[in-house]
Amino acid sequence: MSNIAIYPGSFDPFTNGHLDMVIKGSKLFDSVHILIGDNAQKKRMYDAFKMKDAINATLVQNNISNCRVIVYDGLVAEYTNQNNIAYMIRGLRNNLDYNYEENIAEINKLINPTLEYVYFRAENVAVSSSMVKELNCYGKDVSNFVPPAVLKVMNE
Repeated sequence: MSNIAIYPGSFDPFTNGHLDMVIKGSKLFDSVHILIGDNAQKKRMYDAFKMKDAINATLVQNNISNCRVIVYDGLVAEYTNQNNIAYMIRGLRNNLDYNYEENIAEINKLINPTLEYVYFRAENVAVSSSMVKELNCYGKDVSNFVPPAVLKVMNE
């Protein structure tokens, strides 16, 4: 079994909370695929390919070399099947996140029964992409919540 993990999300934008999950995952797994997915339920505010570049710059800035960033339009569990990925990383802020993630996990297990979930506890439970977007839209300083390269994309 591979020691490769996937960390999927819309990353719209990629926050310091997401970075924390990547750092934790990069220490545990040989490789982590950061998958920028297209969620049919959400309209993107920031271009996925610009966010990919910002995440790559953030990885370099943080000396993380065992991660790849991919923009993908499809089912995450199918991507794991196609790329021999055995683990999915998810961050949990609270029990609501856990319940949500477990529902998604059940669906993904139908597509890829061998996929195992690894949950990491979030350090800053108040930070979310939605919160960061909202604050930024109202002109508030969000530099403490996102990496510098992401802030640049947000302010373009």
